[in-house]
Amino acid sequence: MAHMETVFSGIQPTGTLHIGNYLGAIRNWVALQDQYRCFYSIVDYHSLTVDAVEPAELPNKIFDAAVDLLACGIDPNKAVLFVQSHVPEHTELCWIFNTVAPKGELERMTQYKDKAQRHEDNINVGLFDYPVLQAADILLYKATHVPVGQDQLQHLELAREIVRKFNLKFGETFSEPQAILSQTPKILGLDGSAKMSKSLGNTVNLRDTPEEVWSKLRVAVTDPARVRRTDPGNPDICNIFSLEKVLCGQEVIDRVNRECRTAEIGCIDCKKLLLAGMLEALTPIRERALALAARPDEVHDILREGARRARAVAEHTMEEVRRRVGVRA
Repeated sequence: MAHMETVFSGIQPTGTLHIGNYLGAIRNWVALQDQYRCFYSIVDYHSLTVDAVEPAELPNKIFDAAVDLLACGIDPNKAVLFVQSHVPEHTELCWIFNTVAPKGELERMTQYKDKAQRHEDNINVGLFDYPVLQAADILLYKATHVPVGQDQLQHLELAREIVRKFNLKFGETFSEPQAILSQTPKILGLDGSAKMSKSLGNTVNLRDTPEEVWSKLRVAVTDPARVRRTDPGNPDICNIFSLEKVLCGQEVIDRVNRECRTAEIGCIDCKKLLLAGMLEALTPIRERALALAARPDEVHDILREGARRARAVAEHTMEEVRRRVGVRA
């Protein structure tokens, strides 16, 4: 794999993953393993910027995220899967990047503004600075490509700006990473209005049982114009249909697109079609996850080996960076 271009991506440890994580990112990560040299990290330092996880719970959240990533198809023989804090060079490179990161660009980050509004009682320096740590995450492995959604492009552009400023000040060291834009539209939660998120309680989790999945889908928001079964609907504004377009076959998509508009199919019928497609995708993931969770030593061994492989690359990068900035011969 030495000749392959390199991908880096990370996910915060919020515990078991949900279908928004899978459709929006993880499914693409699995595909990229066969095309790139991939580093995938559970970014626990990033999770500390908000009071979302109790310290005593964090190890279990990391473990659950690792189990689900492996169950989704992340293959430790193809990709390097590791925990961010197990490779201390991430924070070392972040500090060095802080010396060239433009404060004005950080102040313009829309995700910082959004999170600061939602966490007014905890607007900390880490929340402000985490795009610089993201840049360090990426560039520590000299990643050439980063899979992102539209909402992350601003952060990737900051990483590219940091590359330009670092290279100008210290000499040519890093290349500007390129985006691999997700082809999956933003996955809304079952409320149909906000991005799928555990904190909002609008998710279908990858390990939910069929009964749990149906209990959530049954009350999910649909086209508000369909008050009665006989009312025609518009699938283009229905979140159930947006999920069907990424989880169901073309025959189901065509049927719903046609019959919803003429009220030949009701919302409950439509949700049952989505349930079938969702369970077809989730059942094998759930079964693999339950099997892996029963073998914790195997999962921890994978993470340890991933950290060893990641650190070998990270140490090489930091040796070069330290020489460039003059802190170590």
